[in-house]
Amino acid sequence: MFIVTLLTTPTESTLDAALVDSLRNAWGGGDATWLAIDEAAEFAIPVMPDNRWDVWADLQDACVDLIIQPAENRRKKMLLADMDSTIIRQECIDELAAEAGVGPRVADITAQAMNGELDFEAALKERVGLLKGLDESIIEHVLDTRITHMPGGYELVNTMKAHGAYTVLVSGGFTAFTSRVAAALGFDENRANTLLVENGKLTGAPGLPILGKQAKIDALVEITQARGLAEADVIAVGDGANDLGMLGRAGMGVALHAKPIVQDECDIRINHGDLTALLFLQGYGRDEFVT
Repeated sequence: MFIVTLLTTPTESTLDAALVDSLRNAWGGGDATWLAIDEAAEFAIPVMPDNRWDVWADLQDACVDLIIQPAENRRKKMLLADMDSTIIRQECIDELAAEAGVGPRVADITAQAMNGELDFEAALKERVGLLKGLDESIIEHVLDTRITHMPGGYELVNTMKAHGAYTVLVSGGFTAFTSRVAAALGFDENRANTLLVENGKLTGAPGLPILGKQAKIDALVEITQARGLAEADVIAVGDGANDLGMLGRAGMGVALHAKPIVQDECDIRINHGDLTALLFLQGYGRDEFVT
């Protein structure tokens, strides 16, 4: 048995009940359950449809995300989330670079690294090198003036926690940012790289070892084992090439507004919903959200 989830975001579109019923009838689905009126609905089907991706592509044009997944074990016991361009809207290093006057150069390297065109570790070293001499106080300034949370992050973290899940923010960015974002949203734990500072200035080097793609996989393995969980109990979310490892290992790997290389590797793609989509995927209705 599989569960079909259809969702959108109210700022883009409205989920049409006629669309839901048409697809349900075409695929021999059961009765539809509305998880949020005009926003998200689900129904069960007996087999995976052959035209799944053709329908997915058509619905993307209508600003609707389509996800089909096994019905079993949908409610996860752990959340593993990337930070930059996933839990927050920005790339922290790009925002620091903008303050340092090297924004376009660093943003270009970031884009290439997230698309899998550059080695992550080498790209991080190069970008951090361009920040050498930047006053440490700029970090707080960027946090206060440039960093905004992705919609639905608080609801995602705290709804899952209310149902007993463990929540982890794991980033190829920096602890100076993850610690504050994690505290604001209620994450249980955060892991990231460090920016080295001497005499109140960034040295232009990151702390070693650098946390990249493998570190996110390691976090998945280490934390699940420590908490007596299976990898199938994890929902992971990210957008960049360095997230692919954890997305592939987690029981539910979600590509959220992700780069093409990530979407190509993931069956669960959210391009129109926000972070609350991860709750709808687990069968939570909006009336169950912790706000």
